[in-house]
Amino acid sequence: MKSQFVKQASGMQRTWICKVCHFYLNGFRAMTWGRTLWALILIKLFIMFFILKFFFFPSFLKDKEDKPEYVGNELIQRATVQQET
Repeated sequence: MKSQFVKQASGMQRTWICKVCHFYLNGFRAMTWGRTLWALILIKLFIMFFILKFFFFPSFLKDKEDKPEYVGNELIQRATVQQET
């Protein structure tokens, strides 16, 4: 009885997932301006996350030798600041 319920539930999930996938695939196939807009969105995301990262978020821990010492000092400083407040 239990295995029959599991089989029915997994079959329902497959059809539901297939319906959703087909819905999106058909929607993307029928796009005219949508493809261009998606391309612009992906280009903007690439610029935001990969190019601007180098300008605004430099790596402070370039040397692997300094990393353990720096992280330890930062943790100690942050713990003492939280205890004082």
